[in-house]
Amino acid sequence: MPGRHVNDHQMRLYMKYRRTEGLSTAAARAGFSVATAYRIEQDLRLPSQKKAPRERRRPDPLAEIFDAEIVPVLQAAPGIRPVAVLEEMLRRHPSLSRTVRRTLERRIRDWRARHGEERDVIFRQVHEPGRLGLSDFTDMQSLGVSVAGSALDHRLYHFRLACSGFEHAHVILGGESYVALAEGLQNALWALGGAPREHRSDSLSAAFRNLDREARDDLTTRYEALCAHCGMQPTRNNRGVAHENGSIESPHGHLKNAIRDALLLRGSTEFIDLADYRRFVDEIVSRQNARNGKRIEAERPFLQPLPGQRTSDYEETRVYVTSTGGFTLRKVFYTVPSRLIGHRLRVRLYDDRRELFLGGTALMTLQRGRPGVNGKHGHVIDYRHVIHALRRKPMALMNLIYRDQLFPREAYRLTFDRLCEQMPPRTACKTMVELLSMAHERACEAQLAQELDRCLAQGQLPDLQALRSRFAPDPASVPQVHVQLASLRDYEALLSFDMEAAA
Repeated sequence: MPGRHVNDHQMRLYMKYRRTEGLSTAAARAGFSVATAYRIEQDLRLPSQKKAPRERRRPDPLAEIFDAEIVPVLQAAPGIRPVAVLEEMLRRHPSLSRTVRRTLERRIRDWRARHGEERDVIFRQVHEPGRLGLSDFTDMQSLGVSVAGSALDHRLYHFRLACSGFEHAHVILGGESYVALAEGLQNALWALGGAPREHRSDSLSAAFRNLDREARDDLTTRYEALCAHCGMQPTRNNRGVAHENGSIESPHGHLKNAIRDALLLRGSTEFIDLADYRRFVDEIVSRQNARNGKRIEAERPFLQPLPGQRTSDYEETRVYVTSTGGFTLRKVFYTVPSRLIGHRLRVRLYDDRRELFLGGTALMTLQRGRPGVNGKHGHVIDYRHVIHALRRKPMALMNLIYRDQLFPREAYRLTFDRLCEQMPPRTACKTMVELLSMAHERACEAQLAQELDRCLAQGQLPDLQALRSRFAPDPASVPQVHVQLASLRDYEALLSFDMEAAA
């Protein structure tokens, strides 16, 4: 058409039709004039090939320094960042403008493409169904999840099948340990309904870091025994080479992003308890597995059958209950009922709990505690275990080493601070111990905390007599109820009447 340049597409159409049509017909089909066709016959190059190469329209700001100064820097330090090279050039040449940053980055990128070092190559693999499962841990601290008002310091154990993409995630509260791996891996295999022939991990570097050689050998033996129990061959990628675990490293990011997006849609990162948060994560993982449902079902027949029962996913140790009413385990003090003082207990160490046994009898389960900052001991305290002793020695509360952990709720701690400000120490301690005793004996811990919050808001001190009457009566004052049982002859008469009616 007049006023428009012929493009490459029209040129190719013309050459195509020119094979079988005349010049004027081919030109008409291509959409230009016969005169243009005669010019094309003289020069068969495409229009894009006739354009002169684009030349620089302004002086090159790096012409004098790139080969003389920048290239030697790149050769001496191949891994240096372009922004660091820019800062060095600005220091050497104050007249150089910062606006050359993008030009410098493109020039360095082109130079490295032609003269740089050889780079590592990732070889994509064909994954055989039922062959490979991978495990790894990822830190979730950046999500800002909190449970019951406290920030949750946790990681995520992540299992994935390389072929079908089946995933399983388990929230763990400790670090990368054998216990976390054993519990998470077995949960994943039992949810999947089978086991792959090979299991790969990232060498459990964090779990090995602070162990001596004997402990590392023991952990290696236990890991190999776990894989053998499930019929899997244990393998590890080379330390520090993350892409060898690439089939799970990249899904780490996708899973964390999915959890982050779900938290944003939820509108809150606060959860009632740990079980609530774990259900939330399980739901997200199940959605991702549903998208790969057909591939997962196709891979399941290639998996190995699971053993008849799970192997132990805990460590076991023994502790001695001292006269302080508890025991210390891994720099954390745990309280237990005082009747256990002097006994040796077996403790099963799980990632998030401690199970206590006296001989072969299960006693109780305690929440796992964490050591404090700077190596200080942590405390897991249940005031119900020591309240009877505190009633006999109320002044022990004043300088108790775990006093802050003794209070079950924040309202109790604030109330004690108010009592200490406005009462003598002995009276304050006795009043606080009575409040804790009331919360325990009358099963009103939450309701009593609400009343204490109300007193704090109104600037009042708690009235023990009013609180005792407010909640359930004293068990000692509960009247005895005598129940008069009916005679059995009355029931026999009813039965005989029913039998006569049926006849």
